[in-house]
Amino acid sequence: MIDVVNLALPYFGLIFIGFACGRFKQIPDTALAWMNFFIIYVSLPALFYGILAKTPFEQLAQARFIVATTLATFVAFAISFAVGLGVRRRIGEATIAALAGSYGNIGYMGPGLALATIGAQAAVPIALIFCFDTLLLFSLVPFLMALAAPQHVSVGAIAKQVMRQIASNPLVVATAVGVASAAIHFQPPVAVERLLMFLQNAAAPCALFTLGVTVALRPLKRVPWEVPVLAVIKLVVHPLIVFLTLSLTGFNDALWSNTAILMASLPPALNVFVFGRHYDTWVEQASSSVLLGTLLSVVTLTTVMWMVKSGHMPQLLFH
Repeated sequence: MIDVVNLALPYFGLIFIGFACGRFKQIPDTALAWMNFFIIYVSLPALFYGILAKTPFEQLAQARFIVATTLATFVAFAISFAVGLGVRRRIGEATIAALAGSYGNIGYMGPGLALATIGAQAAVPIALIFCFDTLLLFSLVPFLMALAAPQHVSVGAIAKQVMRQIASNPLVVATAVGVASAAIHFQPPVAVERLLMFLQNAAAPCALFTLGVTVALRPLKRVPWEVPVLAVIKLVVHPLIVFLTLSLTGFNDALWSNTAILMASLPPALNVFVFGRHYDTWVEQASSSVLLGTLLSVVTLTTVMWMVKSGHMPQLLFH
């Protein structure tokens, strides 16, 4: 267990250092703009490109894994949407609530934590989960928000907007370029490869620190009762659904399944709050979801990490 604590502590430590800095140093959150830009548009794309470009192309064709993990995220989204709709009675608020129960911190927190816990072999499943979960959720949210306010834009216009957002997402672009590089066995010049390595190494520390600061700048005021329910769905139910879907699809690679369960155990992503603020919907609750989910994940995520490291993760069913 001490090995897992030693592994998890630097990651949660960076989050709480960022949280402490955000609480005690009164710097406006606009100062985070360039840090967020660096993370989303520079360091994380470099990380995802580096992971995929060095992966044998044939390892990327894992249809069962993609179907199982993406379906699990969709089911978690649907359950959370039902909870949000039952409480709020509005499609828009239920949509952001659904993100809180299904969209894990697969960008900021996931890659560094999973690679450190499982090893370099986890790189490919991490990238596939990120790519297809992003495609799913970045498609569902605009369509559901359009249903919430159908008088504003047509479904066709929303479809075009969604396609533009997906095609221009820097992490999706980096994933596509990395897959193409793997297919043609492209090897960048030494200087470029070293630059990419610097950027990759900066991704996790910067992202985790920024997560802590961002959560600190949105203090927890009041926790609506649906927020703890959504936290349980994200931290406990979502990993269980991944376990079941991988079992039902007949997938039998333990390393990949452990990676998928670990990624599903991540707390809600900052993008939950970003989407809430963008649509001016469920904003305070979204902030509470990120903070509460991150705090609870100290226990739940560390437990999953221990199960993976110690070999106590249950084997998939039907094998």
